Amino acid sequence: MKRLVVLAPNWLGDAVMALPAIADVRRASPHAEMTVAARPSIAPLFTMVSEVDRSLVIDTHLAARGESPASHRGRRCIAGRMQADFYRGLLNLRETASELANQGFDTALLLPNSMRAALVVALAGISERWGYRANLRGTLLTRAIDRPSGLHQAEYYQQLVHALGFPNGPMEPRITVSPSLRATAAALLQDAGWNGRAPLVALAPGAAYGAAKRWPPERFAALAASLAADGVQSVMTGAAADRPTADEVSCAFQSPSLLTLVGRTDLPTLAGVLATCRALVTNDSGAMHLAAAAGTSVTAVFGPTDERATRPLGDGHQVVTFPVWCRPCMLRECPLDHGCMRGVDAAAVAAAARRTL
Repeated sequence: MKRLVVLAPNWLGDAVMALPAIADVRRASPHAEMTVAARPSIAPLFTMVSEVDRSLVIDTHLAARGESPASHRGRRCIAGRMQADFYRGLLNLRETASELANQGFDTALLLPNSMRAALVVALAGISERWGYRANLRGTLLTRAIDRPSGLHQAEYYQQLVHALGFPNGPMEPRITVSPSLRATAAALLQDAGWNGRAPLVALAPGAAYGAAKRWPPERFAALAASLAADGVQSVMTGAAADRPTADEVSCAFQSPSLLTLVGRTDLPTLAGVLATCRALVTNDSGAMHLAAAAGTSVTAVFGPTDERATRPLGDGHQVVTFPVWCRPCMLRECPLDHGCMRGVDAAAVAAAARRTL
């Protein structure tokens, strides 16, 4: 193995949880050139990972569909839309394979379990293709490993590289937040209204997976009010898609002391902001794992997802749940009364956050 490409997971949280496995490969292969290929939204993560030599932006997903097929009238229109999506996906697959082929990689490590990932590296002509045997793709891999079950996601990735012959090291992900990133984050926070002295706690009220993972906005507002009584200032973080949720938190809090950077940070700057804060209070989200990897204490509210599989890793983190019969259901939207999240009150989360402070 001289030139290795690692296909990264497609979600931020999963990509962070894959970092210990990537570190395992680096320790065992210090002289190999390691490139991580990732989606445009994920690739900047690996600029903060010392084990990675370079990152390569690829997109192995279909182009944006735009209008939903359900909004079209008639089966012919729906069929035409599906056919167009298929050809766009096929073209994207060939372009990505061609891009990888031009890089001269001799080995590919597939962290996603998709058939598409295996097709891309096979079409690219990469001679060694390693990954889990999943989704009928075993024949496309030169080393196909049986999938384990019942593990934390970080351990799941480490089991793959261990089975490939790379000894496992620590299971806690780590990123490096440079002084320049911290300075950029501090300037952005001051522009948002931070005086540079008050202790900061970040709040991440959004969650990309679905509404079921979101702790109610009014509870985040109550938490911010409780922390403010202790002299702690809160700042909301998140992507542009999280603005409606953040607006609900701001309306419920009704005070200019609640800062917001929602939609104003790229991934490295978000890491700088989280590293500047004393703690993060969040749903089960990518920001949760990013903060833990940056060394920031995390308090995470878990509802429909399983904290045993995706809890933040490292010391000093707190997980808050409410026992209901139906969790963890892993659903994007709750078909019942959202009791797993509504049962978690602000006082419990505030107490847990204070322990991390």
